[in-house]
Amino acid sequence: MDRYQAMTTFVRVLETGSFSAAARQLGVGQPAVSKTVAQLEARLQVSLLIRTTHGLTPTEAGQNFYERARNAIQEADEAELAAKGASIGLSGRLRVSAATTFSRLHVIPKLPAFLAAHPQLDVDFLLDDRMIDLVAEGVDISLRMGALSDSTAVVRKVATGRRSVIATPAYLARAGVPRHPADLANHDTVIYSQLPSVWSFTRDGAAVSVSVSGRLRVSAAEGLRAAILADMGLTITSDWMFAPELERGAVVRVLEGWSLPPIDLWAVFPAGRMMTAKARQFAGFVEDLMNSMV
Repeated sequence: MDRYQAMTTFVRVLETGSFSAAARQLGVGQPAVSKTVAQLEARLQVSLLIRTTHGLTPTEAGQNFYERARNAIQEADEAELAAKGASIGLSGRLRVSAATTFSRLHVIPKLPAFLAAHPQLDVDFLLDDRMIDLVAEGVDISLRMGALSDSTAVVRKVATGRRSVIATPAYLARAGVPRHPADLANHDTVIYSQLPSVWSFTRDGAAVSVSVSGRLRVSAAEGLRAAILADMGLTITSDWMFAPELERGAVVRVLEGWSLPPIDLWAVFPAGRMMTAKARQFAGFVEDLMNSMV
């Protein structure tokens, strides 16, 4: 039995919560995963998992083994990378979770340069506007914007962007241009459900909060973009989400004399796991990418 492979298999089983999920991530059949774990338990002469109809739970020995095996695997990967040298580049598979629109506009089009620098590296992109369970999905790094709800996660701020109230010239020609945040009550607002519906503006030290409502609410940024570009109303959003349209004038900012809180882009790493060299270098790649846009 390959000890390293057995440790990797057991760690993946525990992190995904099932033999079948671990098998999918490892690219092998479920029987092979079950056999490896059984051989590992036989070799150690201890039960590592409690199997029930509700799933898998580690025994005390299994939890202890998992923590040490996980650290050993990560340290072995780091040691191998260091031994090869930076010129060899990264290898293996990097799993990235990120918001769909942001990735489509700003990250995926720039990936060829990152992949060219690391020809032995494969990248899996999990595109979802919602925060997913990074451990269960085997994610190495997640790119998220705004406030983060998981206080236990390891995070790194990658960039800070501007928020604006935007609309198309056609909509503003029809509905008029708001001059004060209070005017937003008389406008059609497209609500992005991932953000609060109370907008806070400041100007010259004065603060104004406006509660907005609208007939259309969307759960994904792609829907928000489609609605705004169809002249359905105005919205508050990061400039990143409409960067191409802002550049060519397809949408315009309003209330520019008022400031909105900026939005932060974060690299989020799974809690309880060592940050891998692949994840760290990818975070640096995205940080350089976003800074070049300033």
